[in-house]
Amino acid sequence: MKKLMIYFAAGSIGALANSVALWWLGYYGFTARFNISIAPHLDPAWLYPRIVWGGLWGLLFILPMLQSRLLFKGLLISLAPTAVQLLLIFPQAGKGLGGTELGIYTPILVLLVNGVWGLAAALSIRLAR
Repeated sequence: MKKLMIYFAAGSIGALANSVALWWLGYYGFTARFNISIAPHLDPAWLYPRIVWGGLWGLLFILPMLQSRLLFKGLLISLAPTAVQLLLIFPQAGKGLGGTELGIYTPILVLLVNGVWGLAAALSIRLAR
């Protein structure tokens, strides 16, 4: 049970890092510079579901693989929420496969900020150990 709590907390911390990174890129115009229509507002209504889902995705760290390479494991696990975002959530929201209706570079942005999630979650787990 302790491991699950650590993984959930680490995933939530990763989601906070992911959210701040995405907000920062939008706030300072990096997303607009690459014609990506993503510039979220850093408010509780936007953050809360992201942090909860990040915690749930963090539970994937329970998988018995790459225990000695935690940062790589975090990056590998980050591909799961990336795939869901690009292949399910964006298309269902009418943003096109990969979110390309938001900009042609949207898949790269999602991959990068979810990589931030994976690294931050893995570092959190390492610190908790």
